[in-house]
Order: sequence, then C-alpha cells, then structure tokens
Amino acid sequence: MIELKTILVPTDFSECSDAAVKYGAALAKAFGATLHLLNVVQDPYTLPWGADGFAAPIGDMLADWEAQAKSRLAESMPAMATNAVVTTRVGSPYAEIVRYAGQNHIDLIVLGTHGRGAIGHLLLGSVAERVVRTAPCPVLTVRHPQREFVVDRAEIAVATQSAAVTMA
Repeated sequence: MIELKTILVPTDFSECSDAAVKYGAALAKAFGATLHLLNVVQDPYTLPWGADGFAAPIGDMLADWEAQAKSRLAESMPAMATNAVVTTRVGSPYAEIVRYAGQNHIDLIVLGTHGRGAIGHLLLGSVAERVVRTAPCPVLTVRHPQREFVVDRAEIAVATQSAAVTMA
C-alpha cells in the first residue's frame, strides 16, 4: 500500500510546471494528501557568473520577484486542491526544493522537466536531475507534452454526451 501524506510540486510557471501541478493536484486528491506548491526565486548570487551585471539593487529586485511569484502561485492553485500550502523561497532552485522537501517531510516530489538536449543541459544545468539525485524522497518527473493520464470527470461526461448526440 502506498501512503502519501504530503506532495511537493515546485513550479517555475512554465508549461512543464503547469503539467506537474495538474498531476500533483490529482495525486493529492486521490491520496487525501496535502499539496505543497513551491516557487524558488533564483538568487543571482547563486549563479556561476554572480550578480555583478545587475544595475538595480539586488535586494529590491528579489523582493519584487518574490511578491510576483506569490501572486502567480495563488492564481495557479488548482481548484481541486482544497488542502494546499503555497510557499516561495529565494536561492538556488534545486537546493531549495531539496531543503524544503526535507524540512517538511515531503513524501513525493512531482517536478516538471523541460527535457533539454545535451547542449542545453551543459549550459543551463538540470534542476530536475539534481533534485532526482539529492531528494530525500521519490521524485516523479513530468515532461510536457506527453500522454495525459489526469482526466477531469466533467470533461469525460461532456465528451460522452457529445458522442451520444452525434451517434443519434
């Protein structure tokens, strides 16, 4: 028997992350688990090239980015997620995701992945790969687009009714 009490879905608001949110919310609903949505605002000081190129004060920018992330997280909360926690953090995305999972006793991380090629991976790194290697719990990676297995029952009912009308 699989028991999931807490599911973490980190999001960067991309299509891949949107798919992961959809899957994570469906799993949370199916298992009666708490859904944690997390956005990590990239701290420029954690980048390999540092924050030297920024003209604006970093502190003000980070505060603005974090406020925007909180607003977007609230907007992206799935309607089916009745038991949810929304959090933002500032830092290195993979490190903050792993830290959050450990601190909050997360049972499963559902993470969108862009599926970049070798060159993109070399230049940009892979948050998903680092999370998979270092997470304190299982990680389900979701790549968009892919075969959908999360289906809204209301959509099924409408499709069934449409098919019945067409056949008649």
